[in-house]
Amino acid sequence: MTAHKPYTVMFSAGESSGDQHAAHMFQELQIQLPDVRGIGMGGVKMRHSGIDIRFDSSGIGVIGLIEILKHYGEIQAALKLMKKLVVIEKPDLLVCVDYKEFNLKLAKFAKKQGVKVLFYVSPQVWAWREGRVVTYGKAIDMMAVIFPFETAYYEAKNVPVRYVGHPSVDKVQPQRSKAEDFQHFGLDAAKPVVGILPGSRSNEIKRMLPVMLQAAEKLAAKHPDLQFLLPQADSVSDETLEFYLKNCALSLKVIKQQTYDAIQCCDAIMTTSGTASLEIALLCVPMVIAYRLSPFTYWLGKQLVKIPFIGLPNIIAGKSIVKELIQHDVSAESLAAEIERLLSDQDYSNACLEGLKRVKNLLGEGGGSKNMADLALEMLRPVT
Repeated sequence: MTAHKPYTVMFSAGESSGDQHAAHMFQELQIQLPDVRGIGMGGVKMRHSGIDIRFDSSGIGVIGLIEILKHYGEIQAALKLMKKLVVIEKPDLLVCVDYKEFNLKLAKFAKKQGVKVLFYVSPQVWAWREGRVVTYGKAIDMMAVIFPFETAYYEAKNVPVRYVGHPSVDKVQPQRSKAEDFQHFGLDAAKPVVGILPGSRSNEIKRMLPVMLQAAEKLAAKHPDLQFLLPQADSVSDETLEFYLKNCALSLKVIKQQTYDAIQCCDAIMTTSGTASLEIALLCVPMVIAYRLSPFTYWLGKQLVKIPFIGLPNIIAGKSIVKELIQHDVSAESLAAEIERLLSDQDYSNACLEGLKRVKNLLGEGGGSKNMADLALEMLRPVT
C-alpha cells in the first residue's frame, strides 16, 4: 500500500485575529499530521507557524465600506492571487478564516473547482441578515462556529455546522504571574494601571489612538499616580505607533508581544471593539469599549444591525456589562470619565467583574484550535 502524498491545506485570513486563529489551528494540525503542508494568505503568526504565506494580508484588514473601497485594488489583487493558487495548487482543503465577504467569494470559487471548504468563524448572522446562512451554505462544506448559540441558525437551514469553541479561551494565557509582570515591566504595584488598546488595524489606530491618548492625558493630569500601558498589536508597525506618540506628553509603556501579560496588570482598560474586548473579558479586567467608523459605514450599520450591542462581552452576556461608547459618544472626556469610575467606584467595578466572569464561563473550557484541527482532519481523510 503506497503512502499518500502530504495533504495541502490552504488558509485564507485577512485580519489580525484570523491570522492568530489559523496559526494555532495549523500548529494543532501539525501534531496529528506532521507532514501537512500549509499555504495561503495571512500574517506574521501564520508564517511563524509554518504556513507558506503567498500574500501578506496585513494591509487589507479593514472594516467599513469606505475603508474597503480605499483598499479595493489591493483586496482584488489578493482575491485574484488566491483564486489562482486554488487552481495551481489544488489544495485538499481550503480553510477560510473570518474575513467574510472576501472569503465567501473565494469559497464559491474553490467549491466550483472541487475543493472542500471549511469556514472558520461564522459571519454574525444573528446580528444582521439571517438569510446569509443559505448563501454561505451553498459555498462551503462545513461551518465551524465559535459561539454555542450560533449552531441553531445553520441547523435550521440544514447547513453542516460544528461548534468548536472560541480559540481565545486557550490562547489568552499570560506568560508570567501578575507579580512577576509588575517587576518585568517596571510597574509600581501600589499604583493603578490603565491599559490602552487602540486596535490592530491602521484605520482603527487612526480613529481611536489619538482620542485614547487625550483621555489618558486628562486622567494623568487629575491622577498623577496612574500608570499607562499600551500593548502593541503585531500588525501595528513601530513607525505607525511612533507617528501618534511623538507629540504625546504621557508617560506610557509600550509592550510588544506580551499583550496578555500587559492586560492582566491593568485595573481598567479602554479598548476598541472586537476580539481584544473578548480577550480582556477572559482575563477579567474592567473595561470601556469605544469605537468609531466612517460616517457612512456607521449609518449603514445602524440600518442593518439588529442587536443593541457591538461589544462581544455584552453580546455574549445578552446585556450591558461593559460601557460602550460609539461614534459621537467617543470623546476624551467620556473615556476618561468611565475609566475614572471603574477605578474609584468599587461597587461599579465589581458588577463589571461579575459580568465578565459570567462571559468567561459561557465560553467554556476551550480546545477550539484542537477541535478545528480534528474537524480539518475529518474532512481531509477520505471515507473508507
